[in-house]
Amino acid sequence: MKKIFYFFLPLLLLLGCKKNEYPGNYPGARISPYIAIYDVRDLYRGNDVTLSKENMAGSDKITGVVVSDHSGNNLPAGLLVVQDKRRLAELRGISVNIGADAAKYVPGDSVIVAVEGAVLKRVDGILQITGIPAANVRKVSSGNPLPVNRVPINLILDNPDKYESSLVVVVKGGFNPLPAPTDVLVGDKLINDGFGDLTLHTEAAATFAKNPAPFSANFYGIVFNTVGANKQTVPQLRLRTGNDVVVLSSAIEVAPVLISGFMSDVIGGDGNYEYIQLMATRDINFAATPYSVVATNNANASTPVGYPANGWATGGMRTYKFNLTSGTAAKGSFFYVGGSGKLINGANSTSMAGSNWIRAFNYTTTDGDGFGTKTGGLLANSGNAFGMAVFSGTNVTVSSQPVDVIFVSSGGSLFTPGPPAMGYRIANTDFYDVKNPITLEEQPFYRSGSNTLSFAYNTADLGYFNMLGGIYDAGLGKWLKARTQANILLTKTSTLDKIEGEGATRLK
Repeated sequence: MKKIFYFFLPLLLLLGCKKNEYPGNYPGARISPYIAIYDVRDLYRGNDVTLSKENMAGSDKITGVVVSDHSGNNLPAGLLVVQDKRRLAELRGISVNIGADAAKYVPGDSVIVAVEGAVLKRVDGILQITGIPAANVRKVSSGNPLPVNRVPINLILDNPDKYESSLVVVVKGGFNPLPAPTDVLVGDKLINDGFGDLTLHTEAAATFAKNPAPFSANFYGIVFNTVGANKQTVPQLRLRTGNDVVVLSSAIEVAPVLISGFMSDVIGGDGNYEYIQLMATRDINFAATPYSVVATNNANASTPVGYPANGWATGGMRTYKFNLTSGTAAKGSFFYVGGSGKLINGANSTSMAGSNWIRAFNYTTTDGDGFGTKTGGLLANSGNAFGMAVFSGTNVTVSSQPVDVIFVSSGGSLFTPGPPAMGYRIANTDFYDVKNPITLEEQPFYRSGSNTLSFAYNTADLGYFNMLGGIYDAGLGKWLKARTQANILLTKTSTLDKIEGEGATRLK
């Protein structure tokens, strides 16, 4: 009987509870008055939406930080642009049309906007909240920090709605085509960051409209959408003031040689069969203008151990050099450096002897040109990082900066800030920056500052050629499409078109 009584007691207590005392209905609980901008934007499905507590889940306000600045006369008139990260830590922005009073607010102002009864709709391509009197906006504080939101252009192009009405920075942007010395910002111009082309729109009345168009800069601005010719959504970037352009360089630096691929792991033994594929961005006579290629292997057993005190010139089992002092390469053509086997995929595979080999010798029996101990594995197959770099001239020292460089993986003793700082110097490439493009701090080594990107290892002993395909503009001196790693699985009978054909690096 006791067991039966204990079984029914919770049920009797539950049935005896008043409705407002049921655990699912907490006395005093309130719905937040603030709805995330993410959720407001999600309400729009192509038709105008009148905002109400019903469709905003009981909320009636938005809150966020202002990013708009109308002092530069370059933003759509009347739009107060705010952003928040209230939903899933996802940054979203929205434009609120309050008329002339929008100019009273500046970036960093924190505001609360009562939006119940307003209409969410697209006007000239921009999703905005309309019908809001200026009195519905209340400033809570000012001077709030705005986090730097670095966004590659391809992400904006792929999802313009996600970035609309938010503050972004396009890093290392340059104009495409290259501006003339007399070109200024006014009008619609394409900027490219190595990941795509985006329209930079500058009004004729903008206070900075006649500022010079820089060669390379960081562009801070707000993304607004426009309606394209086929009624598709087309994003554009609008600077707020002239200070939104941070010039990085006024000089064109063209890399004369690019690393476009490599074979680090053939089917079978690797010794004397590894090779590096490179591309000339101009006609080169190596006898008149010599270069060198250095590979680094940072396996734990490679000596000397520890951080590379002499950088790329460390030698031993850590770095190995090829001098390129004879032969020629035409602009846009591939050439090769590596083992004297000159076969596409190891022993008994297709011969590449007819290709343009600028330097090839048996690195299993011969030390490198100037430094580097003979080795059975020039390029690693797994584990810690390995890399390769191209240098102007053949005298590579601890202070030499390459003209191009890549790394695979990130492990090992690669960099220490010291003092003294030790590491492998990098170049300004699609992956690396000698100076941090945001903070402008010096970061001359791989793994220092923002220089953390690398390619990945492939499964060992299967015969993958690592194709690093991208588009390089030798006129602009920059990558219009950054290199991406395509793993081309070769056989013993594969032909040259597999590594030089579709998807390979090319010049514009």
